[in-house]
Amino acid sequence: MNTVQSEHKNAAGRIVFLTIMLCIGYAVLRYHILGPVEWKDFPFLILNKGISLAALVLLVLNFSLGPLNNIGIPVADSWLSARKILGMTGFLLVLIHALMSFMLFKPEIFGKLFEADGSLTLFGGLSMLGGILSFVVLWGYNLSFQTHLRDEKAFIRFITSRKFLLLAMLLSAIHLFFMGFKGWLSPSGWHGGLPPISLVAFVFFMTGYVANLFGRK
Repeated sequence: MNTVQSEHKNAAGRIVFLTIMLCIGYAVLRYHILGPVEWKDFPFLILNKGISLAALVLLVLNFSLGPLNNIGIPVADSWLSARKILGMTGFLLVLIHALMSFMLFKPEIFGKLFEADGSLTLFGGLSMLGGILSFVVLWGYNLSFQTHLRDEKAFIRFITSRKFLLLAMLLSAIHLFFMGFKGWLSPSGWHGGLPPISLVAFVFFMTGYVANLFGRK
């Protein structure tokens, strides 16, 4: 039993570590090595991009491994047992991303989301609304794991229901789509031919969403 538990724990650690390293590595490759962004911007701007991608990947894995297994795509027990840790780590990374983005959110950096007078564009407002609602929903979902709430059966059933989780995922999709879809349509401007992080995240998200649509009970 101890050996099995150790393997499960190690699986979660490996998944989290590799996901974070790969996502930050992609951000560095796209924006610094192949792109024009100076290295002085890595500790905050580019690191934030990598963290946001890692957060989404971990959350999608948390929501989608079970449904994938339900529709006949074999998922190792060590990965299934890692879902809670993946979800909690993903939520913590979302929190870090939200705080960093709050500090960075200004017209000089996110010019495409602002009008000339400094107000948000329609798409900028929709993206921010989706992001905020998604964060609140994820926070509520994370509460369902708290010991003192486990006796609140009605709340737990609602917060972990298929409809609620599908709605939560859609809110994340709204944030991603309106944040970056204009850049998706201009491949000639992709640094080194690599797609924007928002597009990579959206494709990964949609894969997980389809899995949940058909495999979540």
